[in-house]
Amino acid sequence: MSNHTYKKLELVGSSPESMQDAINNAIARAHQTIANLRWFEVTEMRGQVENGKVAYWQVTLKIGFTLEE
Repeated sequence: MSNHTYKKLELVGSSPESMQDAINNAIARAHQTIANLRWFEVTEMRGQVENGKVAYWQVTLKIGFTLEE
């Protein structure tokens, strides 16, 4: 088994639909420019309220990836 070194980045994903979409949006965007994505952890969740309803979701997450050899 090889030894791996990992790096973590903090991202904020957003969506007017749901927390799940906010997470998926952040991961999909990171995947466009960062190789070897391995995991994520949600560290914060926020939402904007308009007229008594949730209008927007924001999710802060840390994304881990392996550094290339």
